[in-house]
Amino acid sequence: MRENSVKRKLQRGESSIGTMVFEFNSTGIGRIAKEAGAEFVIYDMEHTGWHTETVRMLMATSSSCGLVPLVRVPATEYHFLARVLDIGAMGLMVPMVQTEEQAEFIVRSTKYPPTGRRGAAFSIAHDDYSGGDIIAKMQSANDELLMITQIETAQGLENVEKIAAVEGVDLLWIGQFDLTNSLGIPGQFDHPLFEDAVQRVAAAAKEHGKTAGIMALNIEEARRMHRSGFRCLAYGGDLWLYQQALQQGIAEVRGIVAE
Repeated sequence: MRENSVKRKLQRGESSIGTMVFEFNSTGIGRIAKEAGAEFVIYDMEHTGWHTETVRMLMATSSSCGLVPLVRVPATEYHFLARVLDIGAMGLMVPMVQTEEQAEFIVRSTKYPPTGRRGAAFSIAHDDYSGGDIIAKMQSANDELLMITQIETAQGLENVEKIAAVEGVDLLWIGQFDLTNSLGIPGQFDHPLFEDAVQRVAAAAKEHGKTAGIMALNIEEARRMHRSGFRCLAYGGDLWLYQQALQQGIAEVRGIVAE
């Protein structure tokens, strides 16, 4: 099975940079992101309405170019967690993780025995339809899985140290919009409550040998979060990046026309 190069970088204390995809579910989007320099793409099922057939295609076309394909599932449910892994995701992001018990359920659902209870199927998409020793495959799948838990509620923040301590959780990811909503400060990313939350998540990750991550909305935010200890950064999302670039280009062309 393929080595998860993003997980390996993070384990070595290095940083990894990727992006998120919400809108452009095309056969080329993963390869475009890879060519642009992304090491991973997080494909979103939480807010897009995409089903597993769409994600299955995205996993196949992304893996073929050496990109690490990750998926944000809609909820903490076994059938989402295990099924998305079976169709080829090399890691999962789980939203609204609020307790140690929820994190433990996620790990059990995504790891093969003896660590967890993920259902066994082999020579399918997740192991590239190959033969081989089943025990070795299960161990490899457990080792290469990148498990991301989102800290985006006041309860999740309160329990972040316990969540970080769960074996099998690799990465704590701040969902800044939901977290500020939950803290009663919607969209106020310079508010002391949010700044304290950022430091608390970074400290919990460091204490337990995990990584902190976030989607940076712009370059300055990426710089600030990296300085705060966040080593896994997704630069924006496909629809916003496209809109921003198009808006800038159209404005400049309009200026030329008006000369």
